[in-house]
Amino acid sequence: MLRCNFSRSVVIMVVFTVSLLVLPPIFPPLPPPPSILLFAPVMIMSLLVFTAFIPPQMPEFSP
Repeated sequence: MLRCNFSRSVVIMVVFTVSLLVLPPIFPPLPPPPSILLFAPVMIMSLLVFTAFIPPQMPEFSP
């Protein structure tokens, strides 16, 4: 079972590598994306960093 999964993974990796080597010369280059899409990963990362450092809003319980 493990050998079958390993060989399947190797075949997928080889097909992916060959497609990365063969397909770029065949297809024409794509135009660059709009600039607003380039800022999307930056905005997502800044939102994640911002939410990571916000102190939790926990209610205070008095004994």
